[in-house]
Order: sequence, then C-alpha cells, then structure tokens
Amino acid sequence: MLRLDAAHSALNVASYRPLRHHTGTMTDRRYSEEEIAAIFSDATEDPRVPPLQAPRDDGLTLVELQQIGREVGISPDAVARAARSLDVRPRAGLRRFLGLPIGVERTIALNRWLTDAEWERLVVRLREVFDARGAMSAHGNFRQWTNGNLQALLEPTATGHRLRLKTTKGVARARMAAGLAVVGIGGVMSIASAMNGHLAADTPSIITVLVAGAAMLVYGALPLRSWARLRGRQMDAVATELALADGEPAPKESE
Repeated sequence: MLRLDAAHSALNVASYRPLRHHTGTMTDRRYSEEEIAAIFSDATEDPRVPPLQAPRDDGLTLVELQQIGREVGISPDAVARAARSLDVRPRAGLRRFLGLPIGVERTIALNRWLTDAEWERLVVRLREVFDARGAMSAHGNFRQWTNGNLQALLEPTATGHRLRLKTTKGVARARMAAGLAVVGIGGVMSIASAMNGHLAADTPSIITVLVAGAAMLVYGALPLRSWARLRGRQMDAVATELALADGEPAPKESE
C-alpha cells in the first residue's frame, strides 16, 4: 500500500502545481477518477486502491499519470499497460436461473491471429488460473480447451481470432431444480391432505418435505454469486492478458 499512498499524495500535490508535459507521441485521452484508481490498481497489482481525486475537472492524460507513477516508483510501462487494459476489456455475458448467475462468459476480439505457440501458452495459463488439466482439440482454424463445463474457444473472424471463455455451474442448477420439485411435492401434499381432512395429522410430514426442499434450494443457490464473481475475474484476467500480449500475426491460410 505504500506506493498507492504515495500515488494518492502525488495526485494531491498535482492539484496545486502544473505537471510538466513530455514531447513526443502521447494520447489526448483524459482519465476519470474511477479510471485512475483502476489504472494504479492494475499497475501495482494491488486491488486495495483508496479513492483518488483527479486534480483537474477534465481528468489526467496518460503522460501525466506516468509522471505521477514515476515519482512514486511505478514504471511508466506498467502505467501504460494498465491504461491500455481499460480499452480491451472483454464483453461479459451472464446466464441466470431463478435470478441467480449460473453461467459466466467473456468474449474478446484479438484482432490478430494467434500462433500455435501462443495457443499452447494460453492453455498453460488456463491450467494455472483454473487449476484444471483440461483437454485440447482443433478443427481447422477452430481451437478448443475444455474441462467439464469450462471452455476456452478460439474462433476465426474477419479480423483475426476471437477468444470465448465460458462456464456453467450445472450442479447448482440441478440442486435448485430438485429443491423446487421437492417444495412442489410438499405443496401438493398439503392440498391433498386439506381436501381429505387430514391436514392436521399430515402437517409434520409436509413440513419435513418443505424444509428438505428449501434446504436443497438454498444449498444450490448460496455459492452462486461468489462463484460467478471469481470466474468473472479469472476470465477477465486471462482475456485481457492475452489481448495486451505482443505477438506476431500468424499468416492466414490461402483459400
């Protein structure tokens, strides 16, 4: 946190003095307070970034952020890479069941063609991040790595490869569906008992069935939000890392 605190102080100092501008190639884009916090979080690989107040109403440029980072020991390359990552965030997808996330997906267009060596390094990275061996397959320009419901799909587009990462929490959906079925059975039992005049006698059994169904439903639902957040962060990291990697375009196959 020391470097982050220093960056925070440097931003406060910058509010009272003009920053020196470097000559040369630079972007004119100015980053907001939220974007600045995200940039320094990524540049220092520390998510515990305190709120940073941009010293100007129109934000700060990349060169100004690099200058602040240099003053507190953060390399300009790390700041530039973190800033660039804001523009290559993968498109997020989410599948829901009963309002809860049961499927997570990330898609990113790489705008270049991955070589065989890059694909193999990507598979190694997937195995590290998801702690899964998985299996590889290829069909023409299509490549795939799968481990159960977890899939990484490399697909050709007009501008290069596109990476899709997706997974589903199938076991949770099955538990929730089973829980709903058991609760439904309990409801049918209560109606039938009431119609036959045995509701009072059958109440303990009905309650047991309803509680069992509710427990199955809750057991399947509880871990879903944290699971979806974790998978989303993992997929974002893998996809963004690949998009920012410097690689040589693979030659297109002749038609």
